[in-house]
Amino acid sequence: MKKVNVVFGTVYGSAQFTAETITKAIAKLGFSTKLWQPNELSGFVPAQDELLIVVCSTTGQGDIPDDIAPWFNELKHNAPYLPALKYSLIGLGDSSYDTFCGAIKQFDELFTELGAKSLLDRLDIDACETMEPEIEAKSWIASWQNAVSSAIEA
Repeated sequence: MKKVNVVFGTVYGSAQFTAETITKAIAKLGFSTKLWQPNELSGFVPAQDELLIVVCSTTGQGDIPDDIAPWFNELKHNAPYLPALKYSLIGLGDSSYDTFCGAIKQFDELFTELGAKSLLDRLDIDACETMEPEIEAKSWIASWQNAVSSAIEA
């Protein structure tokens, strides 16, 4: 079973709780998981034979939270070529803002630039529709697992 690295960026803790929830749920499916704390990410380049999930809230005008911004900037600056990396994204935002889920969209653009491949469509969770993003993320895991199975068989 592939290893799954889960990374999160948060302002008020919702993205962290969501990341913790999906990490536990994925581990129950038999995957080896590692939940990275933002302060552990310096120098971390996702292994291309492992899977990556990024859970990130948006702050300000579509900005990346301060806790994960150094890692985002490090990846952008160093630009490692990651053509075999398969990633998935969960964004937390508020659709009443023009910059809804702006941070996770920046991660999507960055990983695309680095040559990585998205396993499935990004999950954008709207705070206007749900107060418990971890519940929506947990229901997303079935789609994620199907995408992983398809990618492994391909």
